[in-house]
Amino acid sequence: MHTSILIILFASLIVGYLGRHRKMGFWGYFFGSILLTPFVGLILLAASGPKQKD
Repeated sequence: MHTSILIILFASLIVGYLGRHRKMGFWGYFFGSILLTPFVGLILLAASGPKQKD
């Protein structure tokens, strides 16, 4: 049980890191991956666009 939680947290950190320059940013993708699953977080990441610059 503890191993699966650590794997999900680590995978969510990776998704968050990959999404740091996207619309929702690191924290958005990190928490989205924790709440949904890292796999769904990757799908959200692939579907989103880059941040818009001012």
